[in-house]
Amino acid sequence: MAAGEAARDRLVGVDLGGTKISAVVLDSTGSELARRRIATPRDDYAATLAAIVRLVTDVEAAAGCTPDKARPVGIGTPGSLVPATGLVQNANSVWLNGNPLLRDLEAALGRRVRIANDADCLALSECADGAANGLDNVFAAILGTGVGGGLVIGGRLVAGPLGIAGEWGHTPLPWSRPDEYPGPRCWCGRTGCIEAWLSGPALARDHAAESGELSDAMAIARADTPARAASMERYLSRLARALAALVNIVDPQAIVLGGGLSNVVALCVRLPALVAPHVFSDAPRVRIMRAAHGDDSGVRGAARLWSRT
Repeated sequence: MAAGEAARDRLVGVDLGGTKISAVVLDSTGSELARRRIATPRDDYAATLAAIVRLVTDVEAAAGCTPDKARPVGIGTPGSLVPATGLVQNANSVWLNGNPLLRDLEAALGRRVRIANDADCLALSECADGAANGLDNVFAAILGTGVGGGLVIGGRLVAGPLGIAGEWGHTPLPWSRPDEYPGPRCWCGRTGCIEAWLSGPALARDHAAESGELSDAMAIARADTPARAASMERYLSRLARALAALVNIVDPQAIVLGGGLSNVVALCVRLPALVAPHVFSDAPRVRIMRAAHGDDSGVRGAARLWSRT
């Protein structure tokens, strides 16, 4: 098989998260051939590079791939690359920030690498063969340990000249109420960021502050007590306002939700009606759907970085 054919026939993707690194090999139809997952070596940049190299080698072997330096690799990461320098910026896995991840991975793997934000990979995956298949203009939102966003316009991923397109998590919560201002402090150093309100840990903090109960986000989302139900009402209101501001700017055909909190059924059921009053349209119709590939969308989108961008 020629080098170009090998690159097209097998798609290798890696999702570099704060707690785990996943890798997958897809064939040209999007069928999964192999998958591997390991814990992320937190706070250790060199160990993270080495772990990715081992994982790529292992997953290709599991898929029966002949070693081929012509086969590129797609990597989804928190944060993004500064286009002018190639250094990682804005990653909540802070040990990546300021490092030339693309250059170092290409040297370590001995092959071409593309890197995109993990939310960009979610958007790419869901437009390729997921919930937004066939749509050209889509926003994908990650609601998990952090809050991120990816934007597909005209069927193509948009990164922007600064590499930050879709970073709605680090904009202020829209239409803040008096008791929401200035808002909680975000890890980025600002106050009132959408991520500081709408991430899983943020939901847990808000619930603890209001009710005194220490609980994780998914337990709160069950809304099985009056206090948990009240916390979810506040969460849904804030999420609806945040998404409405996005609709007013981008006007996507659909919004796809990913991340752990996307598993909460009430979000996709209730959000369209809650978003609509804030949308600058006489007849707002907002499609909000859960990612078809769930937690797998990030790594599947990373694999598609060489075929869809």
